[in-house]
Amino acid sequence: MKWGLAILLAGAVVALPFLFRRAPEVGDWRPGDPELVIVTPHNEAIRHEFGEGFSRWHQTRFGRPARIDWRVIGGTTEIMRYLASEYAASARRFFKAQGVAWPADGAQAVLSGSRPDDEARWALWQAFRACDAPDEMTCRMDLFFGGGVYDHAKAERQGLTVAAWGAAGPPAGLFEDAGGRVLIPAAMNGEVWRGTAYYGCVLSAFGICYNAGRLADLGIARPPEAWEDLADARYAGHLGLADPTKSGSVAKAYEMMIHARCARYVAQAGFSREQVQRYEALFAQAAALTNDVPAGVPPAYQAAVEQGWLAGVNLVRRIGANARYVTDAAGKVPNDVGMGAAAAGIVIDFYGRLQSELSSPPGRAPVMTYVTPVGGSSVTADPVSLLRGAPHRALAVRFIEYLLGEEGQRLWNYRVGEPGGPVRYALRRLPIRRDFYPSADPLLQAAQERHRPHLADPLWQPEVDAYRLGEAFHYEARWTGRHFGIQRELIRAMCLDAGDELRQAWQAILENGGPAANPEAMRLLEAMPDAPVPLSWTSALDYYARQPRLDVLSAWTAFFRRHYRQAEAAARQRKEDGRL
Repeated sequence: MKWGLAILLAGAVVALPFLFRRAPEVGDWRPGDPELVIVTPHNEAIRHEFGEGFSRWHQTRFGRPARIDWRVIGGTTEIMRYLASEYAASARRFFKAQGVAWPADGAQAVLSGSRPDDEARWALWQAFRACDAPDEMTCRMDLFFGGGVYDHAKAERQGLTVAAWGAAGPPAGLFEDAGGRVLIPAAMNGEVWRGTAYYGCVLSAFGICYNAGRLADLGIARPPEAWEDLADARYAGHLGLADPTKSGSVAKAYEMMIHARCARYVAQAGFSREQVQRYEALFAQAAALTNDVPAGVPPAYQAAVEQGWLAGVNLVRRIGANARYVTDAAGKVPNDVGMGAAAAGIVIDFYGRLQSELSSPPGRAPVMTYVTPVGGSSVTADPVSLLRGAPHRALAVRFIEYLLGEEGQRLWNYRVGEPGGPVRYALRRLPIRRDFYPSADPLLQAAQERHRPHLADPLWQPEVDAYRLGEAFHYEARWTGRHFGIQRELIRAMCLDAGDELRQAWQAILENGGPAANPEAMRLLEAMPDAPVPLSWTSALDYYARQPRLDVLSAWTAFFRRHYRQAEAAARQRKEDGRL
């Protein structure tokens, strides 16, 4: 009897999982179902929602769920270095197996952003770009998802990525509808949103977040509205900043500050918007080098651009002098501002809006506020790119089409639980598709009104409407775009590696009468590297960008540390001399 009861109980235990097994769901991926490998800097919330969302979409469209194997190795800088290393190693293995000689600088040759002059290296460069099979040239991943246009455009130039649809082009209805209405523009006021091998799928702007209570503590009555407001000495020791060498998006925010200064200097020199467009067109037609001014362009125009660039770099330095810290994690800044650990900071728009909501007590004014400086930020795209030799190419292309289609776009800004929206996390990002925003076109406007009840952010309001914000900012890539990489390194040397010395010098100046009373200390604080050639808008590209990166970074850091220490000494000497 006991044995019979034991057998019955054992049978029940074995049967229970089958009796109570739930019906298979869309996300019930099993070995043998499609799997995609994506490298990304995106956070866990985005990875979760797009992993689940794509699986549901794939189940509906193709009858099987799809799983995403997310590879998270750091920010875009780390991703780009990893991809370059993987493709260089893959190319070396492939060509050596083919009996092709691999030169000592083979990696540099095949990954060059332009055709090498040497014929042998040109042949390697060309052969590398002719391979797109996973058994020839691959990094064993399918997609690069997230980060800024700068890194995706660089990946395209290096040959790391390929066009998703080849000669056939994208499917109908993806970038334009059947009536020719543009759903996803290729560019907006100078900002490129789509290339040959990268496709913007979500938009970002950059701005300032601030804690009103902390501002009151500091005696700041007017909240910051422009980048230069953050250079106010009252913010000293109270700003949260992020490292531009760790994040392409953060680097873009600093570029916006510098670009805005270029625009101001050009306007102050008396040049109109129409003249700027005409002169920049002449530069583009001439394919001019940085130190060549084409016929028809006044030298004073180029001089204003160069003076604005230096002024912008110094603005970044003054803001860096006010920093409490510089973090590797861009999301830390709005969190700290929301908690009052910092009074204000520079932030990517979606981080700012999300933290503003999270830090707001029910029924009360927000603790933290986000603002995009008027005319101080363009609207940029975060792209997705198909990697060369993708092992699961067809599935990767489906993911791109999902991202750019209406189903994928809903995830960026629908509220949690809304039909077609995210399940667990509100992403609070700006969709790239035009039909999510107000429009004079009746069909696009009808689509926007259909989305409106489900949106987490009021995309119809001017301060949030990405298309309206983008139209208010005219981005001239020649001014700061080609300097993007060198600006990253300059800011790192100037404000991070020499950051302690910078803040100590600034504090000494403030304690001893301020900038106006310390002209010599300020001259030293704002000095730019002068050897082997003075750093300028022109030499940044013509000389420094062509030197070994670590050598330049080391020399710049040593220069800034030395001058900041001298600036601190000059300010303190003034006090010792009794001139206060």
